[in-house]
Amino acid sequence: MHAVLLEWPNEVDEAILEDILQFNAYLKADCLNTEDWEMVPAYNSLILIQRDKRINFEPFKSQLKVWYDQKDNTLKSQRHLWRLPVCYDLDFGIDLEEVSEFLDKSIPEVISMHTSYEFTVFGIGFLPGFMYLGGLPASLEVPRRAEPRQKVTKGSVGLAGKQTGIYPQDSPGGWNIIGNCSVPIFDARRDDPCFVNVGDKIQFYAISRAEYKLHKIEGEVGIYQFEKIKLDA
Repeated sequence: MHAVLLEWPNEVDEAILEDILQFNAYLKADCLNTEDWEMVPAYNSLILIQRDKRINFEPFKSQLKVWYDQKDNTLKSQRHLWRLPVCYDLDFGIDLEEVSEFLDKSIPEVISMHTSYEFTVFGIGFLPGFMYLGGLPASLEVPRRAEPRQKVTKGSVGLAGKQTGIYPQDSPGGWNIIGNCSVPIFDARRDDPCFVNVGDKIQFYAISRAEYKLHKIEGEVGIYQFEKIKLDA
């Protein structure tokens, strides 16, 4: 297995992500056999992975430059807005009180702000299905915890710096936990284990403990219906 890393300016910028995704879509459609290649876009980079053959770097580098200049800027992959339920009960939002104090806002204000924005999926990694969501307003920015926890519960929704995200499995973590998403973000049993793609958008909405319990059951038996809205291409 061989790979090439393509990099754009080191910024968290939707225009940069859009350019990466357009080039990714062009490569898939017109340039590279996707049976032989895997492509991983994120933030300011695109990794091209050749599964079987050695990459002859210099000629491939020159070809990539030609393809980039020729890319079709109207070619876009289909994207979606996913609305995901979160229970902000203090049993789940174990850092919610501390976050509200740090931001000098009431807990209902923090929840209202967190559910008011559409966040862009800039990358998926760290854990299978872990989405790095950008677009967090400055008014919700809090630093990472000084001491990471050894175990953060699956589904935990956290804040750290300019990002928010969901822990798809139990894992160590240093983000500030403000709630828990009631539905599975990553499920190896599904044909597509992680249904979200880089470039999609996420909007959270608040649910009660009773709704949380119902969603957990629906998720466990595989009948939960994710709410998605097709975005304009």
